[in-house]
This record gives sequence, C-alpha cells and structure tokens, in this order.
Amino acid sequence: MSGIILTPYDGAILGPIAKVLGYLMEGIFFVLDKIGIPNVGLSIILFTIVIYLLLMPLTIKQQKFSKLSAKMNPELQAIQAKYKNRKDNDSMMAMNAETQAVYAKYGVSPSGSCVQLLIQMPILFALYRVIYAMPAYVTKIGDTFRVLADQIIATDKGSFLLNSETSTISSAVKMYSKSLDTNLSNGIIDVLNKLSSSDMSEISAHYNLADLTYNGQLILSNDSTRGLIDTYNNFLGINIGNSPSYMVSQAWNHPDGIQWLGLIVAVIIPVLSALTQWINTKLMPQASTGTSGNAQQDSMAQSMKMMNTMMPLMSAFFCFTLPAGMGLYWIAGSVVRSIQQVVINKHIDKMDIDEIIKKNESKREEKLKKAGIDPKTLNKNATINTRNVNAAPKKSMTQKAAVKSVSDKEKNEAAKDSIGSYAKNAKPGSLAAKANMVRDYNEKNNK
Repeated sequence: MSGIILTPYDGAILGPIAKVLGYLMEGIFFVLDKIGIPNVGLSIILFTIVIYLLLMPLTIKQQKFSKLSAKMNPELQAIQAKYKNRKDNDSMMAMNAETQAVYAKYGVSPSGSCVQLLIQMPILFALYRVIYAMPAYVTKIGDTFRVLADQIIATDKGSFLLNSETSTISSAVKMYSKSLDTNLSNGIIDVLNKLSSSDMSEISAHYNLADLTYNGQLILSNDSTRGLIDTYNNFLGINIGNSPSYMVSQAWNHPDGIQWLGLIVAVIIPVLSALTQWINTKLMPQASTGTSGNAQQDSMAQSMKMMNTMMPLMSAFFCFTLPAGMGLYWIAGSVVRSIQQVVINKHIDKMDIDEIIKKNESKREEKLKKAGIDPKTLNKNATINTRNVNAAPKKSMTQKAAVKSVSDKEKNEAAKDSIGSYAKNAKPGSLAAKANMVRDYNEKNNK
C-alpha cells in the first residue's frame, strides 16, 4: 500500500489511466460543489455509474461471447473427442482446421473475452486508486487537507503525528512511509485522509487544528459547526471515511442513539455489498458445472462456481474493514452491473444465433476470396483430408519400413529407365553420351 501517494499514482500502466479517471472525478465533484452538495459519497456513485456506462460496449461483447460459447462448446467438445487419441501431425492439423472453422462460424476468436477483460481490468484497478486517494485527484479536497498539513509541519515537522503510539495512526504512518520520505506535506495528507474521527480529534487537539479554515469555512467539526471534511464525507448520516468496524466499536463503547445508527449502517454496508455481489453473479451467464468429458473445462467450471461463492463473502469482509466509501463504491458497482446485466441478457436473448452464423460464414468466405482462396475448394480439401485421417489405418514400424523400401526401389528403377531412355538419344560428345559409355563399361565388367 506504500505505493499509493497523494500525488497521482505514477505506475507505468495504471498511472496514466488513473490520471484520466481523476479528471473525471474532479469534474463530478466540481459540479456537485457548484450546486451546493460537495459530497464524496455521491461523487463515488456518479463516478461508478459513468465508468460502467462507458465500459458497456465491452461488457456486451463479453456477454455475447459467453452466449455464443454455450452454443459452440458442444461442437468443440465433439472435435476434441474425435481426435482424442490421435497425436500424429496430420490429425493435429485436421483438428486445428476444424476448430478454427467452428470459431469462424460463430464469429469469435479463440482468445474469447480475454481482450475485453484486459481492457476493463486496468480501468477498474485505476478507478479503485482514484477513490482510495481522493485528495490526490480532487483539488478542493486536497487543498483542504493541505491547510492542516502545513500547520502540522510548522508546529513540529509532524514529529508528534509520525511518532504516535496510537495503533491506527502508526499503521497509517507505516502505510505511507514512502510518501512521507518523498514529500512530507503530501505524506501527511495521505495519513490524515486515512484517520478515523477519533484519531483526527487527537491530532487536532495536539496541533490546534480546530480553528483552521479553508476559503472561510471551518475544516474540522466542533460541537456547533460541521467542518468541511465531515461535510465531504457525510453520506446518509455517516462518515464514509470511517470503516464499519470502527463504527461498530464506537457504538459498543458509546451506546447512544446516534452511535447505534452508525452501527446499523455499519452492518448494512457489508451485507448489501455481499447481497448485490451475489445477485450480480447469478445474473451473469453461468458455465456448465456438469461433466463435459474435458477435464480442463470441468475444472475451470468448478473453479468459477467456487469463485462465485467466495466473492460475496470476500466483498463483505473487505467492506467491513475498509473505509465505508469503498463499500459504497462496491455496492454501487454491483448494482450498476446487475442492471446492465438484465438489459444485456434481454438483448442477447433476442439474438438469432442461426442468422449470426450465416453472416459469419459469409464474412469468412469474403475474407478467403480476398486472400485468393476458393472457399468451396478449401472446404472440399478439408473434408477429404479429414476423411483420410479417419480412414487411414495405423501402420507398424515394419510396415512403414517395407513401404519405404519398395518406394525407394521403384524410384531407382524409374530413374534408371529415365536415364536409359535419355542416354539412347544422347548426342555424341555430350555429358549423357559419356554417362552412357560409363554404364556400358560397368555392365560388361559385371557380367
């Protein structure tokens, strides 16, 4: 986690993507601030919706591949069963040709949805980076925290904060040790952004941060006024900068009405996260978990079933221990994906598979013709080759050696006949005439 610093993440792959997504988050927060609701929770929800809508074309392609795979797999399994015990080169080439023909028929590539996943995964990881380090990407939030950081540095260069014996503060300091060494101001902001409300109160009391303002507004809350940071993080009455586990501990130690509200929300967030994740997996196309005859495919199907069971439980655990804002993102993402999946499923169910196959076969024929290949001849040769592979009996090594011996003998006899007929017509003094003289000489001496 030490790689996450206040300045935008600079990884070779995720860095540029996170920077672009950061601009989007900055724009969303700016608009909300202009209309009087500068709220991190609402920004996360809108941000998540926009990202998944932008990814929807890739999601449709991925789900379309899953739908076609369900129709295509029986044909692929039949081809694999057909060549199951044949390892010779001709059989392998024939199997590959038939497999490629099936993929072309359904208009998909052997890589399947891997391309779509390879595009989506970096975006989703970068999205997580932006949400986890909001002050690094949203200027107003970062500048608000910087007023506090400047006061801390001016007081003792952050010595009290960096050497705190409070476990949660010291763990945050260790987490951002790299950013603290690189840029003290940015590192302190990273640490402050991860502190709970009680930890922030402790730091505020030591550094006299209670009266600090940004653009004329109080930064930290007091008994009568809600500060900017709590305003940013307030969502439905809770501070999404705190983790549900922290809310549970606070409710346990302070059993009053307000804290118990936090406890209820703290329980709801992980439960909703697990529930929405479970609904999402149920709506997605499910791989067959029966026995297909292919051990690798059966193993993959079982692994997918296990993952679909474990993911909701894992999301509940993470949402309980991480800041509630991450849980909000997880829930929003699952809800958006579920709605998308319902729409996509209806769209895909209306597809005419036979019509798709006809179009794909026409496209394949056009490509072959452009390459100068006659599709009819290609299909005919493939059929003949496949028939030969199926019909040709296996020969023993002795039979192969005998055939080779006979073949070599026939070639030699044919060569002799050819040379003889050529030599008879040889011109005097030519190379062939000389070869004829050598042959006659050898024949006389061999008699």
